[in-house]
Amino acid sequence: DHLLSARGLRCDPDQIMLTSGTLHALRIVLSAILRAGDQVWCEDPGYPAARKTFAHCGYRAVPVPVDEHGMRIAKGRIAAPSARAAYVTPSHQFPLGVQMSMPRRLELLDWAKRAGAFILEDDYDSEFRYDGAPLMSLAGIDRLQRVIYLGTFAKTLFPGLRIGYCALPERLIADVTAARAALDRFPGTLMEGAVADMLNSGAFAANLKRVRKLYREARDVLAETLEAASDGALSVPVPSQGLHLVARFDPSVDLTVAAQAKQAGGAEGWLLADTYSRTRPLPGFVLGFSGHAVPQLVASAERLARESRSALRAKSKPVRRA
Repeated sequence: DHLLSARGLRCDPDQIMLTSGTLHALRIVLSAILRAGDQVWCEDPGYPAARKTFAHCGYRAVPVPVDEHGMRIAKGRIAAPSARAAYVTPSHQFPLGVQMSMPRRLELLDWAKRAGAFILEDDYDSEFRYDGAPLMSLAGIDRLQRVIYLGTFAKTLFPGLRIGYCALPERLIADVTAARAALDRFPGTLMEGAVADMLNSGAFAANLKRVRKLYREARDVLAETLEAASDGALSVPVPSQGLHLVARFDPSVDLTVAAQAKQAGGAEGWLLADTYSRTRPLPGFVLGFSGHAVPQLVASAERLARESRSALRAKSKPVRRA
């Protein structure tokens, strides 16, 4: 019922498998649908942990460039025409934050149907939408034919809960269930009833409404502080969804500037360059804004902006020759 109302995804309870998180779901599902050496399209830039999971399990991650409309499907067809799966974050691309356009969604679904491949839709942070209505999930458009939908309660409740889930096409239920039994026969179920009660009682929806307001304020404060305190050195597009934003230098800036500023400023999060595989990386930072008091965000943003200016000045100074 939650997936239908929130993401336009209609499915039977038997199609839902609970896991300890997205990566756990990936390991189980991929073992049921792929063979060692099979190719998987991955967004570039994209989620490094997912790429590591594919490699560790013996699959070949193929980087596919991302632009302002999402994954470039035509590039994927050229890079790996025989790929058996595609891993995407269409609602809020990690890390760039773009939303996959409807034409790209339909193009991706058409590829999967023609290729007999599956799409792994990681719909992380889809609950945190601040501006306008989101596009329907890929799985909702596809009606769970070629799309495997991945979600988690790590952000909407708390990470230590360790409850994620996937919604499966009916044709995969038997194979995925067999893989689950072989890999993880006795999962912990103690907290599942409590989460079900929250969903049924309306407490889950009430909590989302409350934290959206907090996170919107945190997002705006972080973006405004970074741009103002950096004197324009950092460009910070304000995302309409999610719990992170990207602060970018001009593309011409050396990648070491961001690395030096991050270390000197004591900032956590990713370097934007670390999320790229083959596409030319952009200099900047991937910064989360949830779970922090506003004064802490302001102080941290001012410190990172100050160190960014310092690193830029140091890099632009001419080297004196003896």
